[in-house]
Amino acid sequence: MTPAPRFGARLAAAVGHHGPLCVGIDPHPGLLAAWGLTDDVDGLARFAEACTAAFAGHVAVVKPQSAFFERHGSRGIAVLEELLTAFAASPTLTILDVKRGDIGSTMDGYADAYLGVGAPLGADAVTLSPYLGFESLSAALATATDAGRGAFVLARTSNPEGAPVQLAEFGGRSTAQSVVDGAAARNAGAEPLGDVGVVVGATREHGLDLSALGGAVLAPGLGAQGAAPADIAAIFAGVRGLALPAAARSVLSAGPAVAALRAAAASLRDELAAAG
Repeated sequence: MTPAPRFGARLAAAVGHHGPLCVGIDPHPGLLAAWGLTDDVDGLARFAEACTAAFAGHVAVVKPQSAFFERHGSRGIAVLEELLTAFAASPTLTILDVKRGDIGSTMDGYADAYLGVGAPLGADAVTLSPYLGFESLSAALATATDAGRGAFVLARTSNPEGAPVQLAEFGGRSTAQSVVDGAAARNAGAEPLGDVGVVVGATREHGLDLSALGGAVLAPGLGAQGAAPADIAAIFAGVRGLALPAAARSVLSAGPAVAALRAAAASLRDELAAAG
């Protein structure tokens, strides 16, 4: 059986072609209303169709937020599944923002849902929470690798509530740094990029040593949350791998017209390139 192409290699190729911008797909109620859509499954489906038309094949990565689909129940999850399938037929990769994390057979269940070969909600990568211990994710990460998928593990998020946990020290290093180090160990020797990234907010100095990561840093906060393209270049200058800045509202506010959404993403991508 031929091994699945690795996520890290596919991500590096996509970013090399389209630039590093990751567009968040966040159909929250206020945005549906701003687009003139109803806050129900029909409005959700129309939103998803517009995002697919605007971004598939035009940006490197999109990041659907699962919660905004789940709030509509089983029919909303069906829209999410259709969205993931549509992007899978394009060169644009998907990171499903689900932040799952558990132990044993429960974590195996999440892996089957999102990361295995033929997973019903399979994305190119998902976000995972390591706060039951980084090694609790081992089976899920192995499942992802076997299927050619990846993961982004929460390390240093921008919300102030995260600091007491993420900056707590044990054995001379912070919890967040231990997550980065765990990802780096998983990526050791992988070229051009490992399959395990970390999530580090772009709206604050993170204080992490990312020089050995060898993977991608998913950096939410570009645009409406306050981080400018120049901030991305400065904050993540030391990463060995690549920074993947994520923006949602600053792009999606241009909708619902497909051409306007695509133009907003292209403009932000060009600003990132100019900032270096």
